[in-house]
Amino acid sequence: MLNGSLQYAIRAFKREVFGFQFDYPVAIIEETGREKSLDYYLWSESLFLDDLVFDFEGVAQKRYRAQGPQYNPLFIAWFGLFSLHLYLQEKNEVSLKRFSVQIDWLKNNFVRRPDGAVVWPCNFDWQEGRARLETGWISAMYQSVVISALIRAYRLGGETKLLELCRDAIKVFHKTVEQGGVKTFEDGFVLYEEYPVYPLPRVLDGFLFSLLGLYDLATETDDPDIHRLFSEGVQGLKHRLHSWDYRGKWTWYGSHGYLCPPHYHTLNYLLLGILGRLTDDATLMNHAARWNVRNLSLLSKAEIYVIFLLSKNMARLRLPRNY
Repeated sequence: MLNGSLQYAIRAFKREVFGFQFDYPVAIIEETGREKSLDYYLWSESLFLDDLVFDFEGVAQKRYRAQGPQYNPLFIAWFGLFSLHLYLQEKNEVSLKRFSVQIDWLKNNFVRRPDGAVVWPCNFDWQEGRARLETGWISAMYQSVVISALIRAYRLGGETKLLELCRDAIKVFHKTVEQGGVKTFEDGFVLYEEYPVYPLPRVLDGFLFSLLGLYDLATETDDPDIHRLFSEGVQGLKHRLHSWDYRGKWTWYGSHGYLCPPHYHTLNYLLLGILGRLTDDATLMNHAARWNVRNLSLLSKAEIYVIFLLSKNMARLRLPRNY
């Protein structure tokens, strides 16, 4: 019988070779971003929902190959937003209950650090490329998706504790990685890290998600400090966009050395377009348009598919064996 690692490797290979699809099913919710909006910016029936299991209370857990089922705040918040969308579309009380269950877990399972920052840590070790995150690590992306979920719960029910948690959750955006935060600098520009660890993975979709959480909180509170955090991040994003760009056609998966799988690339250009719309920024909107898969010729699609497979498998040879 094949061992678990080999089975996982075979499944991953099959998914990459035979499951590569350029038009990954993610939809934009056009009206999101307005004050008091309840829906999230994106909707998908499959994104981030694979390998989810649920505890006896209905809280989402992510099932990992090496770590087993784990409470990851990102997937708890994401499943909450997924359920809220279903409720808004169908007025299904079951979906609203599922949303509330995820919010209750987030409300009751944060950690308040000595510096006053509220965080939702991942209590398991994680290997991200060449970087190792030890149990208790935090993420700009995870903090922000949680913030987006809590703000929508606040808009639904008016519970002030949720907004207070969000205000304290952004304190890690003021601090550099060396200070226990999620902020880095490049050429004097600010970036927020999905994986705040060295060597920096610099994953684009995580950065984009983190900016949307800041935008949600800035919109809700109209706090100039939060607006500044968001604005600084947008300027850092524009400064570094070139480093994620592959020939104006596709995106690199951060510093991992391979092209993004289709779902991450789809997130990159959709989220970038959303941020361009929210900020009325032509640079962001133009990049998003260039990366749109609908603009790819058949030859470009063939090129991207081959380069993805080659670069992904070459990267595997360079990475730690437990990656």
